[in-house]
Amino acid sequence: MRYIMRFFGVLFTAGAILFAVGAAIAAVVIWQYSRDLPDYTQLAAYEPPVTTRMHAGDGSLLAEYSRERRLYLPIQSMPPLLIEAFISAEDKNFYKHPGVDIEGIARAGLYFFKRDRGRRPQGASTITQQVAKNFLLSNEQTFDRKIKEMLVALRIETTFTKDRILELYLNEIYLGLSNYGVAAASLNYFGKAVNELTLPEVAYLAALPKGPNNYHPFRQREAAIDRRNYVIDRMVDNGYVDRETGDRAKKEPLGVNVRSLSPNTLAAGFFAEEVRRELAERFGEKALYEGGLSVRTTLDPKMQLMARRSLADGLVRYDEAHGWRGPVQKVDIVAKEWGTAVADVPALADVQPWRLAVVLDVQGEVARIGLQPRREGGGEISRDRLTGAIPAEGVRWTRKPMRQVLASGDVVYVEPVADRPGQYRLRQIPEISGALVAMDPYTGRVLAMVGGFSFDQSKFNRATQAHRQPGSSFKPFVYATALDNGYTPASIILDAPIEIAQTGAEAWKPENYDGKSNGPRTLRYGIEHSKNLMTVRLSQDIGMPIVADYARRFGIYDDMPPFLSMSLGAGETTVLKMTAGYSMLVNGGKRIRPTLVDRIQDRWGRNVFRHDERACEGCDADRWNGQNEPNVVDNREQVLDPLSAYQITSILEGVVIRGTGGAIKEVGKPLAGKTGTTNDAKDVWFVGFSPDLAVGVYMGYDRPRSLGTSATAGQYAAPIFRDFMKLALADKPATPFRVPPGIKLVKINRDDGTRASGGEGIVEAFKPGTGPNEHGNRGDVPMVFAPDYDRAVSAGTGGLY
Repeated sequence: MRYIMRFFGVLFTAGAILFAVGAAIAAVVIWQYSRDLPDYTQLAAYEPPVTTRMHAGDGSLLAEYSRERRLYLPIQSMPPLLIEAFISAEDKNFYKHPGVDIEGIARAGLYFFKRDRGRRPQGASTITQQVAKNFLLSNEQTFDRKIKEMLVALRIETTFTKDRILELYLNEIYLGLSNYGVAAASLNYFGKAVNELTLPEVAYLAALPKGPNNYHPFRQREAAIDRRNYVIDRMVDNGYVDRETGDRAKKEPLGVNVRSLSPNTLAAGFFAEEVRRELAERFGEKALYEGGLSVRTTLDPKMQLMARRSLADGLVRYDEAHGWRGPVQKVDIVAKEWGTAVADVPALADVQPWRLAVVLDVQGEVARIGLQPRREGGGEISRDRLTGAIPAEGVRWTRKPMRQVLASGDVVYVEPVADRPGQYRLRQIPEISGALVAMDPYTGRVLAMVGGFSFDQSKFNRATQAHRQPGSSFKPFVYATALDNGYTPASIILDAPIEIAQTGAEAWKPENYDGKSNGPRTLRYGIEHSKNLMTVRLSQDIGMPIVADYARRFGIYDDMPPFLSMSLGAGETTVLKMTAGYSMLVNGGKRIRPTLVDRIQDRWGRNVFRHDERACEGCDADRWNGQNEPNVVDNREQVLDPLSAYQITSILEGVVIRGTGGAIKEVGKPLAGKTGTTNDAKDVWFVGFSPDLAVGVYMGYDRPRSLGTSATAGQYAAPIFRDFMKLALADKPATPFRVPPGIKLVKINRDDGTRASGGEGIVEAFKPGTGPNEHGNRGDVPMVFAPDYDRAVSAGTGGLY
């Protein structure tokens, strides 16, 4: 018995010594590795890179910008089923262990010694350890890193709650296809919010942390399904779902439908890029791509599609009138299957419903075509093949027979013919370009912006980046200056040749577009018929420094040189600036700041920018106690007298009714505007408005050249404006322009501005005390002549018209 007791005593002593030694060694190891452990407390201030999201005015998602596609989601917003799936897949004892799972370590250790050589060791990391590794350590496969990972995990568990640790993990983990965190992955894999996910969907997301590329939804579909089903089985084993539900879920297809978000969906590539540039300039690249900004833009999606369609149709009309230039490319469909051959040709993605097609053969006056196959989610070419035909009428615009236009192997753009399945019309990408801007004239909110035919073809935004001569579309600002400085619409101005002396150069001799002059005419006539001679003479009389000051007030030019040629639109400006300037004419002369953004919020929902800076008196009341209704204080600068603004608006309405904008009358609603055509017709414009919508249109080549010897804005730009207004105002009533208090409407003779006594004449707008008197005189009406007005002028240098 004594020997037995002695034996156990020796064993106990040896065990105690070994324990003490082991404890000492463990203490030394812990001390050694604890000296340079990272500061885990920084997790309390965790702000991961979050996606910036851009929304249209109606709240629909327009674009996203990020380096890591992530949407941060609090743990309280995550459904239990999602949490249970990740716990089952990654750490079933998460809510039980102190940060390190001894059972898991033992299992991994046993596997390590029993595994085949060359096979990777089995992991035993808990979710807490993964948080330590992903946030604070590296991914190197060493025992040193593993020990540090365990120590950091233990400390994290003593500092943060389990829910907080899980929140960090589920928002940081990489889940493939550039998705970080469960919220972004749910949206981009399935097009759903996390609380809409089904059992097989949450199981697939939970399968991804082990290796997203190993379970790619398209390239590794079978492995992905196997791993998803493994997760479902673990959820059944852990009691989160019953066996019947689990078996039913395992029979479901993977169901991944990768979301493809592009501004092109709304034909808004130019708009979104302009906002992106503004955000980068205002907040910097880091805030744009990592700051999680929420941007509410001014874009009206329906109006944007109308704008793109109207501009594209106008550009195509002009381009097709100038002939067929040939196919996009030629491919060999003999040596290579036609679908594969045409699939390799780059196609513009924002010219729907146009599609690329390859000509398979031409028989008589019909060309048989094969449409470019679609791409699958993984990038593979679809096996589906769709063919069609281009009949003779589909190439009629080329004014050539079919065999002179198309041949086998030609890659061309085609558009389906409405109500004729299988038939297509030949198309070509226009060489000419242009821009269209639609704006709320009272707020400056840009409702639609198209900066060219195709954003995929060219990122250059002709609405904001192209500085071009506006031609006669600038004239209304000259005449508005005159109306604001003593002139009336009935003022008489001489339409006759004029010579302007120039120091060190020949005299400048502007001309009207038609080369004719009509003698004394009213100020209204000068705008309605776009008379260069009247405009130059008027500008000379009121003084170009005053005109330049008004051009600055309207935001057309920052510092316009006070040269008379500038009165004919010889300076360079943008479509956006011109549209904003015209907005100030129709809104009663109030200054507006054009904007593409309504408001911007940071990741916490705080406003960091708001376009509308007007103060609202009484909007902060807790309740209604009989007080006056809230009042929005309009403290915007008055850049033009409201009465002058209405007078020029009335004159511009006359441009549509009687003048160069006659093509616009077809809309059938009250509209006003002005054409603009530059020298040699290198640029054509139409800028105008309804009572509640201002629109600017520009057409021209990126490398300026003439649109044709007889080309005018009324022929090319005005129809684009007309087509857009038809669509935009289709469901709007015919609202007349608002007449401000103080305006007196008098019927006058259109030719000489005197009071009309009979039924003929036009109704003219006068300020108090400036209208014609009862005896037919013009009243207080300036008359602009020149001492040499009757002097004959031969050949001149032309001008802008």
